[in-house]
Amino acid sequence: MAKGKNQKIKLLYLMKLFQEKTDDKHGLSIAEIIDELEKNEIESERKSLYSDINTLIDYGLDIVRENEGRNVTYHLTSRDFELAELKLLVDAIQSSNFITAKKSNSLIKKLENLASVYEAKELHRQVYVASRIKTMNESIYYNVDDIHTAINDNKMISFKYYSWNAKKEMQLRHEGKVYNISPWALSWVNENYYLIGYDSDEKIVKHFRVDRMVKLTVNDRHREGSELFKKFDAAEYTKKYFGMYRGDEEQVIIEFDNSMANVVVDRFGNDVIFVPTDEKHFKITVKVSVSEQFFGWVVGLGDKARIIGPQHVKKQMKECIQKVVKMYT
Repeated sequence: MAKGKNQKIKLLYLMKLFQEKTDDKHGLSIAEIIDELEKNEIESERKSLYSDINTLIDYGLDIVRENEGRNVTYHLTSRDFELAELKLLVDAIQSSNFITAKKSNSLIKKLENLASVYEAKELHRQVYVASRIKTMNESIYYNVDDIHTAINDNKMISFKYYSWNAKKEMQLRHEGKVYNISPWALSWVNENYYLIGYDSDEKIVKHFRVDRMVKLTVNDRHREGSELFKKFDAAEYTKKYFGMYRGDEEQVIIEFDNSMANVVVDRFGNDVIFVPTDEKHFKITVKVSVSEQFFGWVVGLGDKARIIGPQHVKKQMKECIQKVVKMYT
């Protein structure tokens, strides 16, 4: 290929050069820019380069000229994402267990393309998260995309749902039953993606782990359950469920040691009302899904928390504890 044949895309190469090889700490001189362009068989003169750089600045690139003694360099000072923001995204991807290891590496590689080659090295991070287990279901990304499509198009979805058996085998629920659900929201809880939707057969709101869905399709039926979801609050919904396990919803009164204030706010939000019961304790009244997972959460706080009402929930709590104690005696 003869030199100069790539002149028509000179500006694109120049923009790419600034994005890849310059940042706040690294610049390029005009001579270095000419050398880099020549590697792509593009001839450049100093005068035309000054004009090209000004064109990129007019286009919106934040290119700055700096004098370092007799040396003059040019560098790109701002991007769509700051380095700190990219690091945050990398950490979120690595620490998320619903994203497979393979997809994590792929996403991080794409994020590196949003930084200079120098900054990209700082994105080679390893976040250590206790008990992190990456999902093995690669289809989750397509499931999430299909669910968003269904929500936007007001359509129902169909899928099969699996769980693991004692042999560590994927086993379809209810002998491969096809679930027909109206999707209304997606929620990320405890590092897992959940679909919240309406089950027309049972006439109730349900949630499903997205990574446990298989053969998901968007069908032609319009969504149902709109009345239930007119004032639906996904955040409030997920607060009720501990580990997203279902149970009977109850208004439960729990008393806490004052030292548990942070734990309560983290779990129920800062709008929950604290009512002092004495100088060392306060109580709250919250709607929760009463399940063994809820009881386990309370027990995990030791003598710093206790259920004080209603009476039948206290009884269930006592029976749950006795059942566990019996296993160890």
